[in-house]
Amino acid sequence: MKSRTEYLTLQLPERMGFVNITERVARIVTESGVQEGLVLVNAMHITASVFINDDESGLHADYRRWLEELAPFDPSPSRYAHNRTGEDNADAHLKRQVMGREVVVAITKGNLDFGPWEQIFYGEFDGQRAKRVLVKVLGE
Repeated sequence: MKSRTEYLTLQLPERMGFVNITERVARIVTESGVQEGLVLVNAMHITASVFINDDESGLHADYRRWLEELAPFDPSPSRYAHNRTGEDNADAHLKRQVMGREVVVAITKGNLDFGPWEQIFYGEFDGQRAKRVLVKVLGE
């Protein structure tokens, strides 16, 4: 069995945003030499996410609005108990929980095996500092 582990580092200038990381993951899969297997893509921070969906700007705007309605940014400790610890990012933890921590994608004939329109995204909910994403490829 072959394996390859790499880390992507992302630093978004805004508090919330989405970055298509599909090509970076595909490059790692190609370099691994794995023809049949799986790739795990995992946000290595508790206020960031990795998810699969369509790369469509209207959908991303909808995500931003919907997530902000579910868990609005509010640094005050009166809204979120977590912010009583001196943090101001309770909303980011909640947004990550909704959007997910990781994805696993099949590798078939050396390529990511997606359905129509599927792409891999990094979601940031407490940005402006560097965070890592683990990419682990396993297979033959």
